[in-house]
Amino acid sequence: MEALLPRFRAAHTQVLGVSIDSIHCHANWARDLGGISFPLLSDFEPKGAMADSMGAYLSGAGITDRATVLIDSGGTVRHASSVGPAGERDIAELAALCESVDSTAGTPTQDAPTPKGLGKDAVLYVKKPCGFSRRVRVAVDNLHETGLEIRNVSEDASALAALKAATGSETAPCLVLDGKPVLEADQIVRTLAERLAPIG
Repeated sequence: MEALLPRFRAAHTQVLGVSIDSIHCHANWARDLGGISFPLLSDFEPKGAMADSMGAYLSGAGITDRATVLIDSGGTVRHASSVGPAGERDIAELAALCESVDSTAGTPTQDAPTPKGLGKDAVLYVKKPCGFSRRVRVAVDNLHETGLEIRNVSEDASALAALKAATGSETAPCLVLDGKPVLEADQIVRTLAERLAPIG
């Protein structure tokens, strides 16, 4: 899916992954694959409620089926299929299906928003060991952001001094963006996603 995202976006398709795993499992799974920049939704609590509403939760095994649901711009389900829990989807075939649905859309579609980016002066301050800093670093990796300056305040006294000068605090993780600090790991991850991979 990640490799063919340009085809899906051109077909006015927002790709979403859904599983019963936690957001932390999603983040680490995505990072292990080299980064997943489309949203991964956690159907964690109540476990499988969303999948169950679509008939894709296998309660006996406590897992979800590997299913695909394609909903058009008018909210109509145009395709639903399953390859079973261990099956593989043909992603090129799914992209072609989305292109077909897009070409026959009966309601207006809109292009995916263009990522705003972070700007050349953005700096991410992290510390080690820190689970919150690790979470933010995983998000950076998953969003394929390679131009962001990352400074570790635990290992670099000048980084700590720069963080204090920019924010008046030693709190990390901290993303300094457009001259303003963004604190709290959840808010940093949201900001990164909005700037680097906005949802269409």
